[in-house]
Amino acid sequence: MTRFSYDQFAKDYLKELLQPLGEVETSRKVPAQIREIDVYFVPPPQSTKNTKNTIELGLLGKFAAEPALVEPFRNAVTIAEIRSCINKLFDIFAEVKRQAKGENNRLVESELPRLWILSPTASESILDGFRTNLDE
Repeated sequence: MTRFSYDQFAKDYLKELLQPLGEVETSRKVPAQIREIDVYFVPPPQSTKNTKNTIELGLLGKFAAEPALVEPFRNAVTIAEIRSCINKLFDIFAEVKRQAKGENNRLVESELPRLWILSPTASESILDGFRTNLDE
């Protein structure tokens, strides 16, 4: 359940924008603990992509080119919140690995989701602490 109206708005908005591009789950349960990923997006396989229904979403469209966890924040994200998001990502990695092993499939790194943390701002110390860099 979403506690704040902004969180629900962000989830609903991202879901509506991403839905034409692939499968979207909001408030996905993370099996390790009772935690939720705000938005978990998986594009359809290359063979089933419908190029007629593509929508120009700019940077969000680039995010949607591969599986992704999207965690939007209303206020500046904290170090603890970033760590929590990273933990969710690693929990999903473990889930994908277990699923691949159970299906006797080889795990392909490119199929693992990326984590996108959307924050209105972040301090230089936080950015430096997580070794971020500008990708133009």
